[in-house]
Amino acid sequence: MRTFRYGDAELEYLRRRDPVLGAAIDRIGTIEREVIPDLFAALVHSIVGQQVSSRAAASVWARLQEALGAVTPQSLAAASVEELRRCGLSGRKAEYARGAAETVLRGELDLAGLHDLPDEEVIEQLSSLRGVGTWTAEMLLIFSMERPDVVSWSDLAIRRGMRVLYGLETLDRAQFEQCRARYSPHGSVASLYLWAVSHDR
Repeated sequence: MRTFRYGDAELEYLRRRDPVLGAAIDRIGTIEREVIPDLFAALVHSIVGQQVSSRAAASVWARLQEALGAVTPQSLAAASVEELRRCGLSGRKAEYARGAAETVLRGELDLAGLHDLPDEEVIEQLSSLRGVGTWTAEMLLIFSMERPDVVSWSDLAIRRGMRVLYGLETLDRAQFEQCRARYSPHGSVASLYLWAVSHDR
C-alpha cells in the first residue's frame, strides 16, 4: 500500500507556523493515508465511496476489482450498468463511473495531462464530470495526485477539525482562509491532522 508522502521537513514547518497544530501533530504522531496513484482508478474509487461508510465502500471496491480485474476506462466502459450494480454500486453511481470512462475514451478528458495543470484547473476539469464535485476533485488532488497544498472548505470534517483544534464555536470562510494561508505550502499534511483531530474529539 502506498501512502501520502511527507516527512520531518513538512511537520517542522507546520509546528513553526502554528504551535496549536504542532501540539496536535506531536500528540497524534505519524498518519498513514493510502493513495491510489492511478487517477482513473482513484476517480472510480471516490465515486464508489460517496455517501456510504468506509466499510461499505471497501466492500464494493473489492467486488468491483474482482469483477473487472484492473479498473480502467476500457474495462469499466465494457461493463453494463447491471454488472456494476451486482458489485454493489447504485444505478446512479454506475452511470457516473461509466460516464467518466466514456469521457476519457472519447479523449474529452486527458487524465495524464492533468498532472501538468495547477490545482484550480484540475478541479475545474474533474468537476465537469457528472457525479464529481469540487470536494471529490480536491480529494483526488490529495489521495491520487499527492498535491501538497490542499485544504478543502467543502469538507465538513476539515472545518470541524479546525473548530475543535482552535476552540471555536463557529468557523467562517475568512477564518478558514487565514488557517489555510498559515499552513501553505503544506496544507495537505495539515489536512491529514485536521481529519484526525475531527475524529478524535
